[in-house]
Amino acid sequence: MKTIKGPAIFLAQFMDDKEPFNNMENVCRWVSNLGYKGVQIPTWDSRCIDLEKVADSKDYAQEYKEKIQSYGVEITELSTHLQGQLVAVNPAYDSMFDGFAPKEVRNNQKKRTEWAKNQLKLAARASKNLGIKVHVTFSGALLWPYMYPWPQRPDGLVHTGFSELSKRWIPILNEFDSNGVDLCYEIHPGEDLHDGLTFEKFLEYTKNHPRVKMLYDPSHFILQQLDYLSHIDIYHEYIKMFHVKDAEFNSSGKAGVYGGYADWKDRAGRFRSLGDGQIDFKSIFSKLTKYGYDGWAVLEWECCIKSNVQGASEGAKFISDHIIKVSDKEFDDFADSGNDQDEINNILGLN
Repeated sequence: MKTIKGPAIFLAQFMDDKEPFNNMENVCRWVSNLGYKGVQIPTWDSRCIDLEKVADSKDYAQEYKEKIQSYGVEITELSTHLQGQLVAVNPAYDSMFDGFAPKEVRNNQKKRTEWAKNQLKLAARASKNLGIKVHVTFSGALLWPYMYPWPQRPDGLVHTGFSELSKRWIPILNEFDSNGVDLCYEIHPGEDLHDGLTFEKFLEYTKNHPRVKMLYDPSHFILQQLDYLSHIDIYHEYIKMFHVKDAEFNSSGKAGVYGGYADWKDRAGRFRSLGDGQIDFKSIFSKLTKYGYDGWAVLEWECCIKSNVQGASEGAKFISDHIIKVSDKEFDDFADSGNDQDEINNILGLN
C-alpha cells in the first residue's frame, strides 16, 4: 500500500479576471496559503499555461515547472477536458461546443476536430517535458444523444459510434504511449465514456490500448445512481487519477436522474462542496489506499450553493483529514511469535 498525495486543486473553476485568480502566481500563492500542495492545470486557459511552448521546449518546460514550484505548489497533472470533448462531437452539439475552440476553426467540424487532436498530442509532449506520467481528458461523444433507447436505436449505431471514436483516439493514445504518459478519461455523463460498461467497450475497440486509464470522480456516479465503491473494486487497476468532488441525490415524486430540465440547485442530483454531500469519502480513501493508488487527491470544486472561495478553503483540510498515512508495520506485530520454519512445521505437524 502507498500513501495518496495531496491535497491538490483543479484550477479550472477558479481562474478569473479578478485577483487572486487572474494569473498563475496569484492563484498558486492563494491555494498554497490554503494548504494545497499541488495544482492541476487546465491547458486551454492561456492565463495558466502556454501549452505549445511547454510541449516544444524542454528548457521552457523546466523553467515553467520551477516557477510554479516557487509559488509553493507543484504541478500534479495537465488537463485537456475541453479539447478532448472536441475530438468527437455529435452534430446536435456543434454550435454549443464551438465556443471551446479558437475562432479560426469554428463552424468547421473537420478543422475543429484536427485542432483538438493536435492539442492532445501537444499535451502528451508537454506532460513528458514536465516529468508527469498521467494526463486527464474527456472522450467526447458521438452517441450521447442516443443514450436512452427511444426511439429504438438502429442496429449497428453503437458499433459504428465506438469504431469511429476509437479511430480518432488511437493515434492520440499512441502519441501518449511514445511519451510514456497514461491518458486518463474522466468517466462523465455527456461523454461516450460515462460508466463502467462504456469504458470497457472503449477498451475493446482500442484493443486494450495500454495507455487507456481512468480518472475516478464519485460525484458523477452518484448522479447516475451507480455504485461508486464497487466501481473501485472492479476498475482499480485503471484508476490513475482522482477528483475529490462531493454530490448528493435526493429523488422526489417530481424528478429523478434526468432532472426535469431544472437548474442545478433544483435537481435531484447536484454537485456539492466537500463535506456537504452524501459521498462516503472515508470508504473511498480506504479502498484506493488498499489497492495501492499513489496519485494525487485533487479537489474539483463544483457546487450550486456554496462559493468557490469557501469550498476551496474548506477543501484542503477535508482532503488532508481523509488521506491515510500508510503504516510500515502490522498492528499485531507486538504478538509476533517468529517465523522459524522448523517451528512452523511443528505447528502443522509436519516434522
